[in-house]
Amino acid sequence: MRIALDAMGGDLAPRSTVCGALAAAKENSAITVVLVGDEQAIRSHMPGEMPANIEIVHTTEIIEADDEPVRAVRRKKDSSLVVAVSMSGDKKVDAAISAGNTGALMTAGLLYAKRMEGIERPALAAYIPNRKGRVTLTLDVGANMDAKPAHLVQYAVMGSLYAEKVLGFERPTVGLLNVGTEEAKGNDLTKTVFPLLKEADLNFVGNVEARDVMEGACDVLVCDGFVGNVLLKSIEGAASTIFSVLKQEFTSSLINKVGAAILKPALVRFKKNMDYAEYGGAPLLGLGSPVIKAHGSSGEKAIKNAILSAARFVNHDVNTVIQQALLTSMKESE
Repeated sequence: MRIALDAMGGDLAPRSTVCGALAAAKENSAITVVLVGDEQAIRSHMPGEMPANIEIVHTTEIIEADDEPVRAVRRKKDSSLVVAVSMSGDKKVDAAISAGNTGALMTAGLLYAKRMEGIERPALAAYIPNRKGRVTLTLDVGANMDAKPAHLVQYAVMGSLYAEKVLGFERPTVGLLNVGTEEAKGNDLTKTVFPLLKEADLNFVGNVEARDVMEGACDVLVCDGFVGNVLLKSIEGAASTIFSVLKQEFTSSLINKVGAAILKPALVRFKKNMDYAEYGGAPLLGLGSPVIKAHGSSGEKAIKNAILSAARFVNHDVNTVIQQALLTSMKESE
């Protein structure tokens, strides 16, 4: 299996991407990681001899975080992000990963990986841990800032199939993120989408408030990309603050240090469940070939897990499962 990694994308690249790639390649020798980017910069973070399952594809350009997505993708064709995605679209690799500009990754995905038949807007899906010991698959979390009702219905269908086939959830429940649980609550978008989801062949449980997401109110949560991105980063920020405050409190006195030592196993489990780095990248569901978005501030661990997550995506042949189910659904509705 070959996975292309945008070695120049992300706040901590290329150190984080190179180190993450080396860790993933070491953990799973069946994966060949193709590092796409400036070869000299990549090799400067390569300790000693390069492993046999690491390759480098040299590129001369980088798409920056503040670049306008469409213009950057069209003008910087030799950028690490564009080349990595085009390799996936051309089937030279099995999947592509980037921690870079989300809008540019989406644009490159549409241009080079193309859309699945029947999909209007691909969606970025992310795992949000919940108290039930599983995750809530949330989409869209940033691929499309504005969405139409039909887009959210497609998000729900793709998310439900992914949760069932990959996460193993039997008849996953689907919820609509809203400001209240009543059907009439929300803005024009959510009010229009609610009856459409209710009529679709989904296990729809209605509106879900943000405060109930981590309680496990549903298996799949749908929303537009703006709201989803705010939700995801709010949860990440809250988790980070909680960890910082706990660390400060547990080291403030001898008694607290003793208590921390006793609670350490539980705290480690709690941190592992809440840390986005544990869940790897977020798939762009609806594209013709696998494209994974890693967090912009991904370190070595997050990059490694993004690569391993991409490998699972490929092994489960998620795109084929979604495409076949969508085509079947379209034929049945004719």
